[in-house]
Amino acid sequence: MSRPLSLVADPAADADIESAFNWYETERPGLGLELLDELRDTYRRILAGPRHYQVLRSGVRRALLRRFPYGVFVSCENDLVVILAVLNSSRDPEEWQRQIADR
Repeated sequence: MSRPLSLVADPAADADIESAFNWYETERPGLGLELLDELRDTYRRILAGPRHYQVLRSGVRRALLRRFPYGVFVSCENDLVVILAVLNSSRDPEEWQRQIADR
């Protein structure tokens, strides 16, 4: 029987989320909270099957939020799923590679 997966976030990913939350809250109060709810749902989907997401590069996988234009970039290490970044998917497709490489 396999052990349950654990999810941890890189501090830079937490900063990504804080930035997105603040932006959405300035657009419409409460919208940032809706983003966080969507993010929690995405984290649950990732934990249910992290290896179902396509490997983009160097073992990094991406799960897309359903309602907001964001991708959650993760790395799977045994029974640990590491959130590397949470980035706006409408940006330059190579942006995530630069940001993750800089961390």
